[in-house]
Amino acid sequence: MSDIRGELEVETLLKLVLGLIAVLLVLKIVETIVSGLAWLLGPFVVVVQLAVAILIVLWLLDRI
Repeated sequence: MSDIRGELEVETLLKLVLGLIAVLLVLKIVETIVSGLAWLLGPFVVVVQLAVAILIVLWLLDRI
């Protein structure tokens, strides 16, 4: 039996791992920004969520 395993080059694997690390860092930065905004807005978070939901509905109904 021939043992056919994934023949992934080291450079390709390194690019894949570095890409995943870059995505993780971007997600952490976005999380920090969003949590900072949530802290600033405090009690207005519900109002902002409602406004975003209304904008999405209006966009879907072609009212915007």
